[in-house]
Amino acid sequence: MPTPSDRGVPPDGPPIEPIRVLRPRRTDALAELMKDLPPRAAVGYESFALPGPQAATEDATEELPPVRDDRARRSRDLPRGRMPGLPRAAVAAAVTAAAVIGFGCALLLADRGESAAAAAPRPSATVSEAPTPTPTASGATDPDGPGTLRQGDSGPEVSDLQERLRHIPNVYDNGSTDGTYDTTLTEAVARFQLWYGIRGDEDGVYGDDTRRDLESRTGG
Repeated sequence: MPTPSDRGVPPDGPPIEPIRVLRPRRTDALAELMKDLPPRAAVGYESFALPGPQAATEDATEELPPVRDDRARRSRDLPRGRMPGLPRAAVAAAVTAAAVIGFGCALLLADRGESAAAAAPRPSATVSEAPTPTPTASGATDPDGPGTLRQGDSGPEVSDLQERLRHIPNVYDNGSTDGTYDTTLTEAVARFQLWYGIRGDEDGVYGDDTRRDLESRTGG
């Protein structure tokens, strides 16, 4: 092949033709193989017709039997109170756990109730809840001192007590002076003892300590 001396200058000889390569196709090789096969009559081939798509579809289609719902029938056959597929051990465990939880909650609530009852303050005794006077036996020494007056007594000494209590503000305002030691007078004496801190006598009983304090405030 001549090589040009300068690039871009065509050579002086004739132009070069392109080379064409012919490759055999696959069909050509198959045709060559078919040539070597003997004719159909010599081998004894049998010809038959294939069924069409419609006939094959009709012959191959079969009606399936209906599906039976065995689970629905088994659920109807089960006795009441039983759950299908759940073992007895699981049911027993669930019942036991529920019983334990309920017992624990009951104990917790009981402890809280006892704690609340213990922490609750006790109601204090009011003035109106005066103790019932205890009669003293004849000849016995009165613990509140001689000349003690209490509910149920009457006389001039009770009237003097009523007059003195009326001079104490808000203790026996506009109280009666009939000489009877009744419930109203008992409450007034107890109120006077509470307000002025008298501890020696019973609540509502006009003893030595209460007499001494009242006379010192109202004059002898």
